[in-house]
Amino acid sequence: MRVRELLTEDRTYDEVEVTSKKRLLDQIAQLAAASCGGLNEQEVFDALVAREKLGSTGIGEGIAIPHCRLGHCDAAIGLLLKLSEPVDFDAVDGRPVDLVFVLLVPEQNPEQHLKTLSHLANLFNDDDYRSDLRHAHGNLGLYQTAVESEAEIRLAS
Repeated sequence: MRVRELLTEDRTYDEVEVTSKKRLLDQIAQLAAASCGGLNEQEVFDALVAREKLGSTGIGEGIAIPHCRLGHCDAAIGLLLKLSEPVDFDAVDGRPVDLVFVLLVPEQNPEQHLKTLSHLANLFNDDDYRSDLRHAHGNLGLYQTAVESEAEIRLAS
């Protein structure tokens, strides 16, 4: 599943200000509930925290891909946040995180969830993709960069 199938401009956020991993997860839950009808803020927060307790979703190079399965989620959705200042996320390489792609998926169809996570991890491992996102400005610029990337077109084909 490609980024353009998961992300919308109204779920893309540039210059997000948070001070910690917990505050970031709380902010994500608020944004998800506000932009995705039918999602409960507390349910999203609890599911993200529970997933993080299994191991950090900070994959390195300043990237985190928090994800969880939700009972009240009808389709896979993504949120993209670029932080104004990096925060410690217990990432595998110890680096703080400044780019966050959130993946919320329905409880059923775990195979699709894993394929989408794999695609996102490969995409965010691309140096040019990360750099392009970091140089994008504003919600619209960040969204357009995320969905129109050469890297994603290469990976998707």
